[in-house]
Amino acid sequence: MVPLIVIRPQPGNAATVAAAISLRMTAHGFALFDMVPKSWEAALPGRHDALLIGSAQVFRLGGAGLSGLRDLPVYAVGEATAEAARAARFTVAATGEGAMQALFERLDPAHRRLLRLTGEERVALQVPKGITVDERVVYASRAAPLPAELAELLAEPAIVALHSAEAARHLTAQCVTHGIKRARLRLAALSQRIAAAAGDGWGEVAVAAFPEDKALLVLARQMCQDPWPAGRISGN
Repeated sequence: MVPLIVIRPQPGNAATVAAAISLRMTAHGFALFDMVPKSWEAALPGRHDALLIGSAQVFRLGGAGLSGLRDLPVYAVGEATAEAARAARFTVAATGEGAMQALFERLDPAHRRLLRLTGEERVALQVPKGITVDERVVYASRAAPLPAELAELLAEPAIVALHSAEAARHLTAQCVTHGIKRARLRLAALSQRIAAAAGDGWGEVAVAAFPEDKALLVLARQMCQDPWPAGRISGN
């Protein structure tokens, strides 16, 4: 079976690798990013009705500024983010299925003034009329060079799971730097935006049916067992 390579940051990297192994896939984890906290200005009390959160990293790296926000309900992009919110003693108002934009459809009518806590790399949102969204960047990712062991794995046919556009761009750049032939590699991307960020030249770029890790692994498992024709870009 062609191996799956996971390059997302920890602790998500280990979780994805473990889930892949449970599906009887050969999986290798290399966290090509370190997540670091950023200083940010705490929101004034009473300015917001709820929090809009797109990553569990917010609760791991948000720091002391989170303590004054625990009275605000959380709209979490997915279950992993919702679990991190509860572990940090926040109340979850609603949990999405991996798409930030869709969270607006789940808002309580009383929650019109939102505070989005996010990372430097984030998806642009189309804010519905009558709703305001303030943003605070509370963490950032720092790309790491390609380790020799990973470079060796990428020299052979493999599938790489991409969880962010930043990861897609970094992988592409590292392949160029190390002279790795992209045509023998296939990419399983969490969304069409991430797939587009990877550029061309890959053996295959496929997109998960839904923007969530489970759907990405279903796609990757299918690719491991039944490779798609070289050069094909598929998905939603």
